[in-house]
Amino acid sequence: MSIHIIIDGYNLIRQSGFLGSLESRNIQAGRDALVEMLTAYRRVKHHNITVVFDGSSAPCDCPSRDHVQGVSIIFSRCGELADAVIKRMASREKEKAIVVSSDQDIIRHSAAFGCATLSSPVFEQKLMMASHLNSGEPDNDSEGGWIPTTRKKGPSKRLSKRMRQNQIKTDKL
Repeated sequence: MSIHIIIDGYNLIRQSGFLGSLESRNIQAGRDALVEMLTAYRRVKHHNITVVFDGSSAPCDCPSRDHVQGVSIIFSRCGELADAVIKRMASREKEKAIVVSSDQDIIRHSAAFGCATLSSPVFEQKLMMASHLNSGEPDNDSEGGWIPTTRKKGPSKRLSKRMRQNQIKTDKL
């Protein structure tokens, strides 16, 4: 089963320090930087990725749908919020989707349809790790390797079934 990552574009940009600073200077620069990060992530992970932006601030010459190196870019229609598009996609994709947003309304709606959810800052960390892997730089932290231990790990209580399923899906990112 392939994973479809649905991203609330402006939410992710505005939750990020780096992307937010680019967007404050030029909104197009923020979008372009996000799409560039997503294409680098897709080269490493090969998941289906769709990023949804509000159409009210879309460039005039830009179509409502576009593909850049395997990343689908969708601008909502005039008068429609990106939240509505994301909710519609989440209700269609159900368990196959992971929705990336920090908007609680989107998170609740997506979880009700069985989608895994991930906050924007957590997904940004995953994007940064993928860009680090993609750059080919050696990792200095992995010198020691695995050290065996008898110390028990894990929570003392088991997570709910929904939380365990969400964790399994997000671990694949």
